[in-house]
Amino acid sequence: MELVLADTLLGLAQSPEPCALLRAVCGGDGAAPLSVERVETLRFLLQWLEAGGAGGEALRRAAWEVALGRCWPLLRGGGGADDPERRRLVRAACGALRLCARLCGAPLAARLAGEALAALRAEPPGAGLGAEAAVEALVAVAPELQEPALLERAVDAALALVRAGGREAGEEVAAALVAGRLLPALSSNRTALGRVWAGLLPGRGEGGAAAQRVSRTLLALTALADLLFPGLDGDGGREGPALDARLYGGFWRVVQEGLTDGDGLCRKRARYLLKRAVEVSDQLRTDCTCPPDNGDEPSLFWWSVEKNDKLLQFWENYILIMETLEGNQIHVIKPVLPKLNSLYEYALSEKVVIFVPGCWLFHPSWHMCIYKRMFESENKTLTREGVAQFLEIYETKRLPNSPGFSEFIIGPLMDALSESSLYGRSPGQLIGACPPLGVKLQKFLSIYLTLLPEEERSSFLLKFIQKMTSRHWCAVPILFLSMALACIPSCKALGTEGLHALRDVLQCTMITHQILLRGAAQCFLLQTAMHLTDVEKVSLPEISSFLMSLRPEESLSRGTILWMELCDWLYTHDRCFRKSINCHAEHQERSSLSVYVHTLVEDYLKAPASKRENCCMPDWFEAKLVATMILLAADVEEMKNKQSKKSNAERVELKSFLHPLLDVLLKLGTNAYIPTLKTDKSLQLLLKLLQTCLLKQSSPQDDVVLSFLSNSVMTAAESILDFVLRRLTTSELNTFLKKRRCYLSGSREGSKVHESTQWVKRGEKEGGGDVVWCGVGEVSDLDRCNLYLALLSELVNLCSNAGWKKGPSIWNFISSLINASIQNLQETGNEQESKLGEQIQKVVSMASLTVVCEIFDQKPELQLKSLHAVETLKGFISSVQLNQVLKKPSKIEEKNSLFEESTSSQGWGKIVASYVHDQWVCLHFILNKYDKFIPLSNDETLELSLLAVQRPIRTLQSALEALTLLPSDQVLPVFHCMKVLVPKLLGSSESLCIDAFDLAWKVISSLSNTQLIFWSNLKAFVQFVFDTEVLAVAASSKGQAYSKIKEIILKLVEMSTARTGVFNTVLSYCCQSWLFPTSDDTGALENPFSNAGNYSELITEACVFGMVFRRDQRLIQDVHAFVENLGDECAANVVTESTNRDDHYVRVCAVKFLCWLDGSNTLHKMFMEDLVIKLLDKDELVSKSRTRYYVNSLQHRIKNRLWQTLLVIFPKLDQNFLTGTLDKIFQAGFGNNQASIKYLIEWIIILILHRYPQCLEKFWNCFCYKPILKKALLVVLQWCFNHNFSVRLYALVALKKIWGMCKALCVEEFEALTPVIESSLHQVENMHGAGNARKNWQRIQDHFFFATFHPLKDYSLETIFYTLPRLSELVEDEWIPLCKFTRYTDISLPAAFHWLQSRTELLNLKPSDWSQQDMGSDLVEMDNQTEWTDVQKKIIPWKNSSPDLDLELVFQDRAAKLGKSNSRLIVVASLIDKPTNLGGLCRTSEIFGASALVVGSLHYINDKQFQHLSVSAEQWLPLVEVKPSQLVNYLQQKKTEGYTIIGVEQTAKSSDLTEYCFPEKSLLLLGNEHEGIPANLIQHLDVCVEIPQQGIIRSLNVHVSGALLIWEYTRQQLIKQKQLK
Repeated sequence: MELVLADTLLGLAQSPEPCALLRAVCGGDGAAPLSVERVETLRFLLQWLEAGGAGGEALRRAAWEVALGRCWPLLRGGGGADDPERRRLVRAACGALRLCARLCGAPLAARLAGEALAALRAEPPGAGLGAEAAVEALVAVAPELQEPALLERAVDAALALVRAGGREAGEEVAAALVAGRLLPALSSNRTALGRVWAGLLPGRGEGGAAAQRVSRTLLALTALADLLFPGLDGDGGREGPALDARLYGGFWRVVQEGLTDGDGLCRKRARYLLKRAVEVSDQLRTDCTCPPDNGDEPSLFWWSVEKNDKLLQFWENYILIMETLEGNQIHVIKPVLPKLNSLYEYALSEKVVIFVPGCWLFHPSWHMCIYKRMFESENKTLTREGVAQFLEIYETKRLPNSPGFSEFIIGPLMDALSESSLYGRSPGQLIGACPPLGVKLQKFLSIYLTLLPEEERSSFLLKFIQKMTSRHWCAVPILFLSMALACIPSCKALGTEGLHALRDVLQCTMITHQILLRGAAQCFLLQTAMHLTDVEKVSLPEISSFLMSLRPEESLSRGTILWMELCDWLYTHDRCFRKSINCHAEHQERSSLSVYVHTLVEDYLKAPASKRENCCMPDWFEAKLVATMILLAADVEEMKNKQSKKSNAERVELKSFLHPLLDVLLKLGTNAYIPTLKTDKSLQLLLKLLQTCLLKQSSPQDDVVLSFLSNSVMTAAESILDFVLRRLTTSELNTFLKKRRCYLSGSREGSKVHESTQWVKRGEKEGGGDVVWCGVGEVSDLDRCNLYLALLSELVNLCSNAGWKKGPSIWNFISSLINASIQNLQETGNEQESKLGEQIQKVVSMASLTVVCEIFDQKPELQLKSLHAVETLKGFISSVQLNQVLKKPSKIEEKNSLFEESTSSQGWGKIVASYVHDQWVCLHFILNKYDKFIPLSNDETLELSLLAVQRPIRTLQSALEALTLLPSDQVLPVFHCMKVLVPKLLGSSESLCIDAFDLAWKVISSLSNTQLIFWSNLKAFVQFVFDTEVLAVAASSKGQAYSKIKEIILKLVEMSTARTGVFNTVLSYCCQSWLFPTSDDTGALENPFSNAGNYSELITEACVFGMVFRRDQRLIQDVHAFVENLGDECAANVVTESTNRDDHYVRVCAVKFLCWLDGSNTLHKMFMEDLVIKLLDKDELVSKSRTRYYVNSLQHRIKNRLWQTLLVIFPKLDQNFLTGTLDKIFQAGFGNNQASIKYLIEWIIILILHRYPQCLEKFWNCFCYKPILKKALLVVLQWCFNHNFSVRLYALVALKKIWGMCKALCVEEFEALTPVIESSLHQVENMHGAGNARKNWQRIQDHFFFATFHPLKDYSLETIFYTLPRLSELVEDEWIPLCKFTRYTDISLPAAFHWLQSRTELLNLKPSDWSQQDMGSDLVEMDNQTEWTDVQKKIIPWKNSSPDLDLELVFQDRAAKLGKSNSRLIVVASLIDKPTNLGGLCRTSEIFGASALVVGSLHYINDKQFQHLSVSAEQWLPLVEVKPSQLVNYLQQKKTEGYTIIGVEQTAKSSDLTEYCFPEKSLLLLGNEHEGIPANLIQHLDVCVEIPQQGIIRSLNVHVSGALLIWEYTRQQLIKQKQLK
């Protein structure tokens, strides 16, 4: 149209001079800038003049003037780069400049290029001109540039912009414009092309093109694709050497990086370049080889004429796989994956002369690109498939070694392995089995290390382990990676650095809160260290440092299999370790381990010589290390003695290890000048030895090392106790140098308190230095006193086990400690302000009394309660002011203040809390001892003069105050005291007890997110709230306390849905206290079981309890089960506490509780009947809430659990009760239930009828028939004529069985029916008619419930809770294996209970044997197919296999990036409200390129039904939200934009779809599913189109109607485009 206008202007102009016309179009000589319209007219005029050949020198001068005077200034104009008008003006001006450059030649092009380059070099680039305008100008003049220097400058500037372009929008557009248009324009000159090529590609060793922005490089290479490969016509007439990108390794590295880039457009460009290279190679059919980077590696790309067909097939399969992976849909991708095997066959099957035999024919990096693409997929199923395929390579292929493989394993593979969801069980795999990925990972690492050259193993393993520390790994991946490392065959691969890396991994495992998984990972990592460490490269100090990273309470505990493996390893490699120890000549005969440990002990106990001793507590790390190594060396010595059969050999080494320690310990009681540091270290070491030495699974008599250690320590026990007593009972001095002696009076034992030690005394020197003798008086001394008290408990245990049960020493010690502690607590300073030392001494004294009370409770065999000092203790504790807060000292010397601030780990608040906590521990000892003497109110009198016991209400009020004062981790003893007080006071002080319940529940709720202290506090809370006496008193009055307890039950059940194990704690305690009450539980109750009836909701909820786990929660449960199944082989199972927090244990506990009930016991009978009624009511309620429910839905699971429980109870019920409940059972049987529920109901009915045949009459009454066998025959005979085929078949099977029973009983009454029945059965048996009648007849006879299952023989817990749920394909969460009934030992099964195991025939069945479906024999699993003859090729389409550069440069929309073509069709679906229809329309609209889909609400795209139908189409199609109420305004707006509004509706004036011609700009309005298009909208339509119909039904589904019109529009537009071409 513009050309016609220019031609007309020329005709009208009466002047033949084109120059004058140019000046006229430019507006004459005026200086006003040209408008966009004038510039566009000027461009077309110049185009016409160039094509016509008009002008000459005058035209060139005019063009020069127009270019510099009129067009170039326009590029300097204002306006943003995003302004559409500005962009239109710049493009028009550059178009005119291009034509001017053609007319004027190289001089003008050089000048314009120079100015543009100057603008690009400015800061910022393009200043004054704009970077985009400068690049456009260069693009315009580039073809006319001839000067080599100028070309070089232009190329360098363009490359600099490509490399250094920022991520700002303007810079990104400019850089993309350079890569997509300027570089191709400059590259028309082959010399410039060579420079561009060299600048784009990375050189060898530069590590790829990541620094050059792969996306821009690929964009440039795609734009240059026609110039990068040789053509079939030779050089094509271009100057300079021909370029062949196939011969450059840098090119292929860029392509490979693009194939695995995160951006889909980059991957598309990389695939395009690869396809072009393969296509050129196939067409040229000439040999070519890209030189390898290293001589030993294969080429990145090569082509051979002889192998042309095989090479072509290889690359076609490769490209097909890469394109298919873009679909991200596993059902499309999975059939293509077997082609990976063919790729390896091509790569390894033959040997080419060019390469060394045994090497790769194709570079392995190509295969890695495929796997990396799969690893980084958003579809985790695809990631799992990719990882599994890669790990299986070394099981099925003998692949040559390649350095790239090791880097790939440590990089992308380990990144993929960090995803926890990959380690889930496969469908059908048993719970507790190792997941498939875990098994494959073990095999892979073992095989790969075996095939790896020995010189590369150390480096690979070190990098592999270091990678495990480079990120935050979850517990599950760390566990299975550690297990895979532990399964590698023993080899010498790790040195000191590797051991340090393993230690770092151990520290990473400590992040997780999953204690069992954490401990198992530690076990595997220790095994890894033993299997892979080169002992000649590591020293014993390094080994011991590594062992300290393991936690004894989680993994490395003495007596476990792991400990013995470690001892054996140390013993086996002892001679190797000897080389790392500098041994003296006299130690040559001893083992290196013994020498090292002996030196370690001596160095540890050396006190440094210093004039000013630091009284800080030493770190525990050294004590832990020395104790562990002593015991390891002792066990190694014992192992050596056993192997040499020296059973009675003296433990020489252990004796030598303990000698320096015992030497110090023996002097503690007599030598007061031993340095504090030395005493601290010796006592720390002793405590760690005693704690570490204890075995979990053996008696002390069987452990010779423990016996020897105990006997040795007993020799120093007297000295240690004297020292501890002296240190715990000293008091602060009034003055710094005053010495005060304090004797305790009133003690029968005549004990004497040692001299006060809060003073500085210079005296004897030990170890060469001055000694400072410090007593208790500093804040830092609290840690030291905690050490003494912990050691005291261990010594008492040791004395008790060794037979030192009573005697003067322990009696005197306890008495002296009690008296001195009480005296310190009773003393008050004369001064008004308290001193720091006095307050600290009180804290220590109270802690001492706490330990004494705990010893009284835990060691009754010591008979310490008969001591006179115990009475003093009782009186003092009973009268002490509870919750007394120690006043913080106001005046603290500057030295002490700094000392406290720098050394103490406790603030004053924590100190006070510990003091109050200890008060309640002591009080619990008193209350527990005098439980029976506590009055029911404060009004009652008591003979005992114990205030806390006399005033229980005041004590309980103090307990409530303590709960508000103490931090959550210190309230446990308060709960213990409340357990004693609340049962006594609930009857008289109900409101106070309710306050106690509420406040205690708040504490428990606040602790629900903690891990360490929650469970102990929950257990204590449950013990006092659900105490049998509390429950009974509350139930007797049915008051507020009764309601509060039931409210707490509901809260606990609710909490258990978020915190696994809460319900387990409650139920276990209640069931045990109700079934097996102890003397403490019963109290005044005659029968605690009565509580079960009053609180039956607890058992009812337990019977149907179970969580629906999220996938991540189910994964953790499965991995826990796997670790537990490892048994004692994994030390974590031995040393970690078994918590029974599995949700299955709730139902297991409830079932075991029900198994103990006896129908002859009145209380039991009443409870069971009440429970049955509640369960049946719950079933009816669930049925009413959802008349139809899906398999494995929550309703299905609840019903299944409910009827399983009823199966356990019904055999215990009597006939009278069952007669009254049969109607409900029959009604449930007629309900709409899943098959698994129906079978359970029918099983119950069979059991009832078998046990009570009298109920048969009621059973037949359900069907309105009367006699028994005759009734059965009549009913079955009628069903044999039912119209439903399956019903007839089942009836015939039943008829066959009933008739067999009649013949066996010789019932004469049925002789008249014999001919009819016999002939019918005979006819069925010999059916040979059409269809599958005979096969179905046989199938039903072989059905599980007719042929295999026996309702009486198969009655067992395993059948009910495991076998049937497994066979009925219930979700695995519902399978409760028999092992869980045996593992749960809190409640055992009755000895008379024999219905445990299923028959072997049932256990061997598979779910398909239970299912009624005919599985057939022709089905072949897709995974079993090795190769597919044809596969779906669902790839993202592009135009002519070449990206549309214009779209790629401008649009940022993902759909535009993929090169898809969008039409001008808008589909409006705002009136549609069904997600399924909207999802289908979204998919259809995206496939046929609609420009947008309008919906009533964007919330629909989150609907699962929508997503199921749309298959991610919403990600590639613009969606617009227009509510139905806004449609009128929206349609009017679109009309003004030129759209034709088309309605899909049948009206009087509607057009036939086959005759209607769609305009290009069409808006398609779809009506509602039921009402169509509302009347108020029809008037706004331009046209209505209807679909011609041939049938009877009036209308199509709205999605189908829309799809037909969308396709018709697309078809018409495609025809128009072809006609235009």
